[in-house]
Amino acid sequence: MSTAYSRAYQALTSSSPLVPGAAAQLLADLRKELGVELADAVEKQLDGQYQRTSTDTDGAFRKKRRQYGAAMQIVNAFRKLAAAPFRPNIPHQRNNRSTS
Repeated sequence: MSTAYSRAYQALTSSSPLVPGAAAQLLADLRKELGVELADAVEKQLDGQYQRTSTDTDGAFRKKRRQYGAAMQIVNAFRKLAAAPFRPNIPHQRNNRSTS
């Protein structure tokens, strides 16, 4: 199974251009792969950071569990966004700076 990265490289280095539909599909596959890889990397970084230590009180450990749960919600939301068939509607950030 070839990855979207290798297919993109082959498309960029070949002499025949991609048709628009194939290019769009390739970009969607790249987005999905990147999202999964990034979420997996963040989850790996989180693994072990929130384990109970011998010096943790019950309250401190509950706080760690809440923090881990919040971090995993974000990781899972990122996975969901990356796997979405279409580009998600992320609200535009307003620029409140004056141009005058």
